[in-house]
Amino acid sequence: MGVPAARIVFDENDRAAVADAVAEMLTTGALTLGPWTERFEQAFAAEHGASHAVAVSSGTAALEMILRTVDVRGRDVVVPAVTFYATAGAVVHAGGRPVFADVDPATLALSPETLAAALTPETAAVVLVHIGGLVTPEVDALRALCDQHGVPLVEDAAHAHGSSHDGRAAGTFGLAGAFSFYPTKVTTSGEGGMVLTESPELRDEARIYRDQGKGSFSTNHHVRLGYSWRMSELHAAVGAVHLRRLKEFIEARRAVARRYDSALAGLDGMEPVLEPPGSRGNYYKYVALLAPGVDRAAFKRAVAEEYGVRLSGEVYDLPLHLQPVLAPYRRGPLPVAEDVCARQVCLPVHSDMTEDETEQVIEAVSAVHRRLAG
Repeated sequence: MGVPAARIVFDENDRAAVADAVAEMLTTGALTLGPWTERFEQAFAAEHGASHAVAVSSGTAALEMILRTVDVRGRDVVVPAVTFYATAGAVVHAGGRPVFADVDPATLALSPETLAAALTPETAAVVLVHIGGLVTPEVDALRALCDQHGVPLVEDAAHAHGSSHDGRAAGTFGLAGAFSFYPTKVTTSGEGGMVLTESPELRDEARIYRDQGKGSFSTNHHVRLGYSWRMSELHAAVGAVHLRRLKEFIEARRAVARRYDSALAGLDGMEPVLEPPGSRGNYYKYVALLAPGVDRAAFKRAVAEEYGVRLSGEVYDLPLHLQPVLAPYRRGPLPVAEDVCARQVCLPVHSDMTEDETEQVIEAVSAVHRRLAG
């Protein structure tokens, strides 16, 4: 049996709960901005120890509306080069200019040094990304640096549902956090996103932006240039049901990660991105760097063809400053980002992964890496 790159887990009870919710909303006709959206928002905020949550159509929308509320138009926004396109795309769509910063190779996140190097007199905001669901232990130092320069820290927590540092949840270190519920995330609503914040003003702005910029749901008075960024009730119900299993899923994923940590510790040349002290990751991704000179394509092909193990894509194979569509914002090389993006792979981690599957991955990765690293 092969090990897939990702597996989406809804058991019989989950499916029954979603079916009941769908029957309820189809009976009542409440299909958008109804009771399930409110339930999901309240549950997600409570899970992360936050005061306010606003459910929206995607993690990208969540990030863009935060940046629109901050008003980054015509100004710079620092983003790490190692992240998904949407982190910078949201900046551009909000009217800002992304300024790419290098990352710490130990966490794949901004460090105080790389952030300081990227700050400009025109910086309007800084976006910190929690790659793979790991929160950098320097998050407080990054927040302090932002405060010192009078700019808000925004968290792209698309990977980080339930992750924390020193007991504080991802998405609560800055002005606001943006989460994604894309199907492969640790918990999903199918499609969707969430804004998390302590600011009632930002909460209110997010509610306005998600509903075409209307001042209230029942009027046609448009006070912002909003979008159709609503989360449907169907998606909210799926998300609310799946969220109930977040702690269980994280424990399962952490158990897999611990076995990977032990196995890879004895593998010469491969460098796992380890959980930093004080941080507690959800292991949305388990990232490891191949030894320099190992052909990644050949490595992935060998583990798939010889052992039936599919690796779950790189996070990420091309840093943002080298993405063709973002070329106008390129300012120069970022050596750490370029190195880690060239060498990283993600080992499969599923919320219901079996011991046999974990051992199959370890056997495949160990054998192929030893052969190719020679």
